[in-house]
Amino acid sequence: MTEVLFVCVHNAGRSQMAAALLQHYALGRIDVRSAGSAPAAEVNPAAAAALAEWGLDITAEVPTKLYTDDVEGADVVITMGCGDACPVFPGKRYLDWQLDDPAGQAVDAVRKIRDDIDRRVRELLTELLDG
Repeated sequence: MTEVLFVCVHNAGRSQMAAALLQHYALGRIDVRSAGSAPAAEVNPAAAAALAEWGLDITAEVPTKLYTDDVEGADVVITMGCGDACPVFPGKRYLDWQLDDPAGQAVDAVRKIRDDIDRRVRELLTELLDG
């Protein structure tokens, strides 16, 4: 099964939303994980609220630390503002999604980020399942 790893700095907003959306749409056909180079203590409440509007609950998720083994085990690694913190391995597919950081933003602003992530996740899923 293809494994996708979403990485952002705090693993509290962007990567958590992306992982939840891909898990939702993939229906078990893709292994999805997320991690952060400097994980926060909890999931961003505005990100959780934005996803809750679509019936997805990430409030029980716990931001996790990114380890080299996480990247090594993934087929596709999608970074979201983690810079050089993500190790690079030959043969892995890397995508860098330029997204605003939801940290400190209100739900109205986070909805736009959620919608952008949703569009990208749907495109990725179509590509992975058709490929």
